[in-house]
Amino acid sequence: MTSDEAAVPATTRATPGAAARAAAWQWPTLGVLVVLVLAAGTRALEKGVPEWFAGSDLAKAIEYPVYAIALGLLGNAVLTATGLRDRLAGGFRTEFFIKTGLVLLGASINLKVIATAAGPAIVQGIVLISAVFLFTWWLGGRLGLDDRLRALLSAAVSICGVSAAIAAAGAVQARREQLAYSASLVIAFALPSIFVLPALASALGLSPEVAGAWIGGNIDTTAAVTAAGTLSGEHALAVATIVKVTQNALIGVVVVALTAWFAFRVERRPDAERPGAGELWRRFPKFVLGFVAASVVTTWYLTTVGAAEGKAVVGVANDLRTWFLILAFVSIGLEFRVASLREAGWRPVVVFAAATVANVVLALGLATVLFSGFTVT
Repeated sequence: MTSDEAAVPATTRATPGAAARAAAWQWPTLGVLVVLVLAAGTRALEKGVPEWFAGSDLAKAIEYPVYAIALGLLGNAVLTATGLRDRLAGGFRTEFFIKTGLVLLGASINLKVIATAAGPAIVQGIVLISAVFLFTWWLGGRLGLDDRLRALLSAAVSICGVSAAIAAAGAVQARREQLAYSASLVIAFALPSIFVLPALASALGLSPEVAGAWIGGNIDTTAAVTAAGTLSGEHALAVATIVKVTQNALIGVVVVALTAWFAFRVERRPDAERPGAGELWRRFPKFVLGFVAASVVTTWYLTTVGAAEGKAVVGVANDLRTWFLILAFVSIGLEFRVASLREAGWRPVVVFAAATVANVVLALGLATVLFSGFTVT
């Protein structure tokens, strides 16, 4: 030991191991701080833009995923240019934020309402999801898409957009870039639908109930469904909400099916043993159980205290869900790599567009058959 080292108290000398441990949590912590700052900016834009452009329907229709991904991409560019992105990447906890947000999504689903007030919505949801999912999966296969991307696109367009893509990503172990691509397509197609579908419903002379069922069965995000339903009237909004919530509730069923399909067919080698229950449990995304549990607890709570009193508590859960999904979308933007977008090419866009058209046509037929004469009470 040198005389200089001897002059430093032993308790204050830093060891290489201690320095490494400090760096191991300091950079990820700074990464989380970056995500939080961008999420706060997203919330500010979400609330501020409609006020700044009070006369613009477009400003009111833009949803928080647009702002979150845009700010995430901007942060990605800045951090990459400064050489900090890879160091901070440990704090971009996309998977954790997504799973927590989806568990909280379950708190917005009252199973009693679905079971008692949405018979036609259940039938429409099962038929529509099954048909559109299978069509999208088939078309994606014909165009040579990667199986994981096929699963994400199929879930997104047939169930409920970004939330379904997120759930499917966990089930099939998709890459983050594939999730970002799917989320971008959902947003790109959902935004114009907010204005196009109410206008078409009016031009076709659809009743408010049929129009609401059509909107709820087509538009891929809950917030966009609310916006479009509002444009079509109070009754249309009520039916659209029931239809969309019913489809949201079916996320868990689709995730279970995807988990089993990928375990038994897609990823199983010809010489491998048949996967057992333990393997299925290992692969199964456990957050889906939290989603179901949250739905059951919400249903029990609202039945116990009443919808009016329970609305405030459910509202808090919904706000927390929004925050976690904003954190997830910001992280997706921060982790996104342009090379993966180029690799995916034009084929996913064609698949998603064709599936959207099929969804529009089939949902219109189902809504007309199932909701003609239906009245909102």
